[in-house]
Amino acid sequence: MVRATFAGFSTALSALQANQKRLDITGQNLSNMNTVGYTRQQLNTSSLNYTGGVCHTMNGSENVVGFGVSMDGVSQVRDPYLDTQYRLQMTKADYNNSLQTALDSLANILDETNISGLNAAFKDIQSVLTNINDPSKVVDPVYESELRSKMENLAALFNKSASQITEAEKSEFDRVTGAGTSEQGAVDKINDILRQIGELNVQIKQNQVAGQPSLEMMDERNVLLDTLSSYIPIEVSYYKDSSHSGTYTAADGSIRDRAYDYDASGKIIGKREWPDDLKVELVYTDAQGNTQRMTLVNGSEQGADGKQKNYGQLEAVKADNNTAAADRNDPTNVAVKFTAAQSSAAAGTNPATTTAGAASSQFSGGSLQASLDMLGKKGTGGTDDVRGYQYYMSKLDTLAKSFADTMNNLNKTGGGGELFMNSATGNSTGINASNISISTGWTNGNTHIATGGDSPTDTVRAMLKAMSEASVEGKTYANYMNHVSTQLATDSSSNTTALKTNVTVLNSIQSSKDSISGVSMDEEATNMMTYVSAYNAASRLMTALDEVLNTLISNTGMVGR
Repeated sequence: MVRATFAGFSTALSALQANQKRLDITGQNLSNMNTVGYTRQQLNTSSLNYTGGVCHTMNGSENVVGFGVSMDGVSQVRDPYLDTQYRLQMTKADYNNSLQTALDSLANILDETNISGLNAAFKDIQSVLTNINDPSKVVDPVYESELRSKMENLAALFNKSASQITEAEKSEFDRVTGAGTSEQGAVDKINDILRQIGELNVQIKQNQVAGQPSLEMMDERNVLLDTLSSYIPIEVSYYKDSSHSGTYTAADGSIRDRAYDYDASGKIIGKREWPDDLKVELVYTDAQGNTQRMTLVNGSEQGADGKQKNYGQLEAVKADNNTAAADRNDPTNVAVKFTAAQSSAAAGTNPATTTAGAASSQFSGGSLQASLDMLGKKGTGGTDDVRGYQYYMSKLDTLAKSFADTMNNLNKTGGGGELFMNSATGNSTGINASNISISTGWTNGNTHIATGGDSPTDTVRAMLKAMSEASVEGKTYANYMNHVSTQLATDSSSNTTALKTNVTVLNSIQSSKDSISGVSMDEEATNMMTYVSAYNAASRLMTALDEVLNTLISNTGMVGR
């Protein structure tokens, strides 16, 4: 049986159309080669052929030829595994990056390598004490005034360092909440990202149901997901909505899969084509150490009434009271309360909540967790594993109190008064780095360096001895400050190493992603030549078919005439 007259033309036409579309897509790829977040696109095709059996009036089944190419749609070239790995690594890298920013701010305060700080102040005091360790000098107002000046300088340095750490804490608090600055904090940024992803989910789903792939919207959503992973650890999954997944009971009592269409007798006659929804889940560890998940973006589902939000939200609260808003004047008492997407809650129930902070739910990474760690953790061990602002402030407080108490006790033992006081209370109780000051009595001349004992210099010698011995946590005052600076340098070095490692891995994954999803000029140029050649070949096929048809119509039956 002779093949349909124009079947060959249909085949050639489909080839022309497919290669024209491929050239259009190549142009789109090249146009967006430098567009941030753009994913290389490709044409999905399949071969057209008979869908039913071959009847006896047709050619034998071994001789059946197809009818060209079908354009099934345009899709993005992405690797879901690389997307997942990239976001996991982004979470790790941004945790270290944010932690390093905080450690650098502490280093500017406590690193005394290139500045004259507390360590130098202790040495100055020791030098003056050595100088006045003489019966004629210890009672000389000039020498005592010099010592008081050095002590005042030390107290001022303590006050300055404590004030700077407090300001660093507030800056970190601002990075979380946005308070005290014109810029959005992490909480506001995450809320904005969740809202945008939720709205994009709805728009993309509506377009896909109407037959539009919305690839550019999907690119925008992927960029938002990558950004979100830098703040908090997330898992992204694709699924069918509740109307197109799972099973249901048919009128005849049979259990049927929602993914398929059935005929009147209950036999499967086809698969339902329905676009996937995208779900974003927060991954965290609860206070009991168990891994939990919370739905932050619930696909495009907006509840039965269509009015429920398909995305969750965050708010900054007090760590010791998650119903009260966080206070910038108490920056270390901060946590972040997460509320799941409203549409993810069962009917008649409130969406799930969890509070993330130093002593509550924990994340495996992300810049938000880094800020919460630096503000709330004290480095005591266990889950309290980060030496944050409070750790270094406590070290300064310990040093200031130990020195002030020792000097006060030694001077009182020698018959004198207290040399240091708490500037807030006017007495020596509760001295720390932020309130240490020279006592009012010493300032106005009512208190002096004690000269009682067997020798007028006994108190001075006792002070010198105390400064030379291990007076605080097994170290001298000067060495203790060196130890704190060294500890900070060690923390910074360890975190820098982790940051470099994570960034290296992240860049490697990014390179792998770019090799698959990115636009390569060389590859697109090669594809362009291939598609042009295929287009020309299809055109030549149509010309050949025209010549054959002309022979069939004009010359058949003319032989011998």
